[in-house]
Amino acid sequence: MPTPKRPRRTAERILEVTLDLFNRFGEPNVSTTLISAELKISPGNLYYHYPAKDELVNALFGRYEAELNELLAAADNVRHVEDAWLFFHMLFELIWKHRFLYRDLNDLLFKNRRLETHFQGLLAAKEQAMRHVLSGLHLGGALKMDLREAAPTANAMVVVVSYWLSYEYVRDPRHALEPDRAGAALMRGAFHALSLLLPYLEPASKDHLFKLAGQYQST
Repeated sequence: MPTPKRPRRTAERILEVTLDLFNRFGEPNVSTTLISAELKISPGNLYYHYPAKDELVNALFGRYEAELNELLAAADNVRHVEDAWLFFHMLFELIWKHRFLYRDLNDLLFKNRRLETHFQGLLAAKEQAMRHVLSGLHLGGALKMDLREAAPTANAMVVVVSYWLSYEYVRDPRHALEPDRAGAALMRGAFHALSLLLPYLEPASKDHLFKLAGQYQST
């Protein structure tokens, strides 16, 4: 007889539903009243677990921060273009999963001191990871770059990664952040982050990058 599934704890369910609502409508447009109504629980039950909306934001950000730091550590393993393509696609998938943070970033940083300080740390961690990607591609023979160009290139890659969804949103505000557009948006983001390396990639690696992007588009 199969073991019955363990019911999810209320606190976990609250975070799951809140993340979905924040992603769909934007954090400023989602009230705690809407969250409790979506969960079909009383506002008092919600406040018992998360007494303020900022605590919901902080809890979701904490999950994102932990997942991001774990993923960024994988930058050390990049040696070839295909490794880099996979790494960037996973990075954009994680950003998409928590896209409300990037959709409403300026507003959230203005209102939330914890996010303001921690996001600065995440930017530094992303830049360090980009440097590891560049170093790994160099070690793997895929890329040749003057060391003086590594820092600005890594910084430019962080800018693309961090603000790509904002760019997609400006291009098509009514549809860009809909789930059915995610695959194409993530692919474009991964390709454009890596396209900053085109002047430095060896010919075979450059061709392989275009091939990977083309295969993904056709799929």
